[in-house]
Amino acid sequence: MHCHPDPSSFTAATRDRVMQALERRGDEVRLHDLYADGFDPLFTAGERERHLQPGPDPSVARYAEDLQWCRQLVLVHPTWWSGQPAMLKGWIDRVWVDGVAWHLPPGGNQLRRGLRNVRRIVTVTSHGSGRLTNAVEGQVGKQLVRRTLRSLCHPLARTKWIAFYEIDTAPDEARRAFLDRVEQAFR
Repeated sequence: MHCHPDPSSFTAATRDRVMQALERRGDEVRLHDLYADGFDPLFTAGERERHLQPGPDPSVARYAEDLQWCRQLVLVHPTWWSGQPAMLKGWIDRVWVDGVAWHLPPGGNQLRRGLRNVRRIVTVTSHGSGRLTNAVEGQVGKQLVRRTLRSLCHPLARTKWIAFYEIDTAPDEARRAFLDRVEQAFR
């Protein structure tokens, strides 16, 4: 899953490195670029009314099918305002729904995991601020993945967070080193 509005961004270069490494490994890859797809992140009032009825809105069914298919979910995005971009958050809101990511038994009050196929979630992201600033802010985006999304996946699912801090002031050699580190993580 790729989420950045600029197709020539550093995030896009990061996505390309991830794709190359996965393809070299022989993995079957299904890429979704939310901006290029024209994904609508708006969780409508109608979707909210139907949120306890199993299944996604038909307009996002292909995203749900791929989420239910994958064993490893890779999220490539910048971190903005301590979390995922609104476009990616909208994808989570609209696709991680009852009948896809979770199930709520009739009369129940506890969700059951719906994505037992997902054994690993890897996030590759960048931050304008430093590591310490993100720690003080509570690492909101990282916690969403580690605590919330992972809780709906396989019970033994693992997460990996690969972050490039202080990207706004990073020299080219630091950017190249990060791209190499990303590629190594997927070998």
